[in-house]
Amino acid sequence: MVLSGDDIPKKRESIIMSEEIKAQEGDTVLEERTTTSEDLKPKPPAHLAPQGIRTFTVCRRSDETGVSGDGIVIEGIELATGQAVVHWLWPRPRGSIAIFDSFSDFVKVHIAPHPKNGTIITFEDGEQQFYGMADPTTEEENNSSE
Repeated sequence: MVLSGDDIPKKRESIIMSEEIKAQEGDTVLEERTTTSEDLKPKPPAHLAPQGIRTFTVCRRSDETGVSGDGIVIEGIELATGQAVVHWLWPRPRGSIAIFDSFSDFVKVHIAPHPKNGTIITFEDGEQQFYGMADPTTEEENNSSE
């Protein structure tokens, strides 16, 4: 069976929907309302957890424990719920995975106790967090104003 152009649904910006509404006196009234295409797009049900993933890397300028080395040692994700999943890139070939109830829990356990590492966490949007070192962009601004 071949469909002609008349048989194929066309994209519309808005759709007029008719709905029967019972008036207070019991009479049925036909009411029209306009619905946009955006209104019809699937949305997550309200009873589900928030959605979204933010990726990051952890770079150490040094490794005071001598276990995982320096450079980028972790790749991770922060979920919209606040939970964090980290993938340690050591030991090779697979590394290891850890799940934390929150991103701040991950920082408390693996980043904050080691200020000598000079850790930089970089998110996919370019935001950076510096631990055990001054923010280089702030230092540059302070030096240029002198």
